[in-house]
Amino acid sequence: MSNSLFGSNSPIDRIRQRKRPAVRESARPCGAPRAALTPQDEALLLEIMAEPMDFMDSPEFRKAGAEQAIYEKPAPIARPDVTWYRPLMDDLSEKEQKQRQSRNGSVLLTAAQERVIFLQFNYARWRVRQIQDGLQGRSPTTEEAREMIRWYRLARRYREQISEINLALVLAMARRVRLGETDFPDLIGEGNMALMRSVDKFDCGRGFKFSTYACRAILKAFSRFGIKLVKHRQRFPSEFDPEFERSNHLETVRLQHERDSAAEVRFLVESDRADLTEVERRVILHRFGLDAPSDRPSLTLEQVGQMVGLTKERVRQIQNKALEKLRLALEELRGEALPPAVSRN
Repeated sequence: MSNSLFGSNSPIDRIRQRKRPAVRESARPCGAPRAALTPQDEALLLEIMAEPMDFMDSPEFRKAGAEQAIYEKPAPIARPDVTWYRPLMDDLSEKEQKQRQSRNGSVLLTAAQERVIFLQFNYARWRVRQIQDGLQGRSPTTEEAREMIRWYRLARRYREQISEINLALVLAMARRVRLGETDFPDLIGEGNMALMRSVDKFDCGRGFKFSTYACRAILKAFSRFGIKLVKHRQRFPSEFDPEFERSNHLETVRLQHERDSAAEVRFLVESDRADLTEVERRVILHRFGLDAPSDRPSLTLEQVGQMVGLTKERVRQIQNKALEKLRLALEELRGEALPPAVSRN
């Protein structure tokens, strides 16, 4: 393969350059190596620069030594073990879920601990927003990009930690609602998304517990999901149809056999292999619809008689005689190799 496809000016490299975030190189000592961002950091920087970082403000952020007071003085909060949270895999009762949760070491936060972790989460987001606002439309330097990425990853880690601590709220609220035929996995998914949004919007400075705020948000999400589901089913109604649950293989085989047999009879009639008279040929063609489209029903004996000018009984006799000739010709034909055109029809 040609090396020109993957050189420094290749089409693939030009696409990567267009998607790469614009970062100004910072001043560095002469001879110092260039500190470039990794591809993972570049992708994350694009995500950060896509829109301003949202955060819940607090006067604690602007105090002297805020970073040390928020992150170093409080005791660290352990990250919970969430291996018990498998609502889509295990069909456990509420009691069994609580037993598994307590056995795996759940984390219950006090009001003070909850305030600390939300301050840590929002302070990291506030630092990202401060750098974004300081850019004023210009490209960030390498140091500014690294600083934003560091605070963004820290905020994401705290967001995940808070969500994992409060996962039990989703199960508790899901068991309280009754939404008819709603699938439980869909309900859990809506609850998880509502929990994540609650983490982003909760203001710990108002003095409320996070569970109070999150439970209302989760129940509202369930209500909106139920309304959306009802409207969808009203617009696209579907009922149980037993025909869809039954295999039609035998019917398909039977129809295919009929089509093959009709093709063989048509070949015998058109090639005159059965030595049919003109009247017998017309009776067979009209009686079994060999001269008509496949969706048209076959004619009765009386209808065929009106077309050829004979009585119904006489048409029946001619039909039986013609069928006997066709049967003998078909047995003779099947003893030979059928022409390719017959096998294709």
